[in-house]
Amino acid sequence: MKQIPALLLSACLALSACACAGKTPPPEPVQSAPAASAAQPSGQEGEAAYPYTFTDSLGNEITLSQPPARVAALLGSYAESWVLAGGEEGLAAVTDDAFEERRLELSGDTVNLGSSKQPDLEALFAVQPELVLLTPDLEGQLALAESLEAAGIPAAWFKVETFPEYLNMLQILTDITGRRDLYRENGLEVQARVDAALERAPEQGPAVLLLRAYSTGVRAKNSDNTAGAMLRDLGCQNIADSDSGLLEELQMESILAADPQYIFVTTMGASTEKALQSLEELFDSDPAWQSLTAVREDRVHILDKELFHYKPNARWGESYEVLADILYPLS
Repeated sequence: MKQIPALLLSACLALSACACAGKTPPPEPVQSAPAASAAQPSGQEGEAAYPYTFTDSLGNEITLSQPPARVAALLGSYAESWVLAGGEEGLAAVTDDAFEERRLELSGDTVNLGSSKQPDLEALFAVQPELVLLTPDLEGQLALAESLEAAGIPAAWFKVETFPEYLNMLQILTDITGRRDLYRENGLEVQARVDAALERAPEQGPAVLLLRAYSTGVRAKNSDNTAGAMLRDLGCQNIADSDSGLLEELQMESILAADPQYIFVTTMGASTEKALQSLEELFDSDPAWQSLTAVREDRVHILDKELFHYKPNARWGESYEVLADILYPLS
């Protein structure tokens, strides 16, 4: 198979090195004016305005009479967002992905509620949370709604697949903590970097194929996920957006007809190496892959899981910059 095995091996080694070394500190933020649509938190720096009312992603209106002393975050990225908002001391309970995926160093008193797909309700109640942060994307968390409501525990549901959704959540969380400075640092300064990357994109960018590789196979993805939304923002034409049949099955005839200029790959699962093996097997299974422009011109890019599969949070600017450097390199 032309060059693909070497490419995948290099990507695997690079990703493994990143995992061992930990997160690379992001470069200094680009000093550009934030977009006019950016939300502005209420209250003064270090002082939250209470009672505080906000609306979550499901349209629920939640009112907090005072700052919550104990918060439970049922997704690792939400636990990290709460820390980024200055609430680390009040983080009473998290799911295991806060440690395994985010590698957060939390207090020994922080309770591990187990899997984010099926959090331990009894353990959650035991910490007596005054606010719970959840996602509506997991059935196991949606199943907790009635119990939390019956117990009178405020539950805020957030859907975060795009940078504006992250910015909205961070604005709410920093309103709760009163840390307007952290909204600027982890929100608006990040937005300046995102905006700078977006300015490099033409009105209509190249055709792309976005794949997600698992240990058990490979699927095409459209723009309704984190990596897909960023590619769309950068002007890319995701061929799965106009051909939904690709989401069910990788139809080689459709892919050849579209002939994407770039192929981007995110990985999912505990083993990146096994996911990349699935990708290699896919490319080896049909010689037609080698005729694609993206393959012939070495434009198959394995994307860092931390920046493109997990929610980037304060690293959204870095994520957009990585894609912009690939698609529209600076001279």
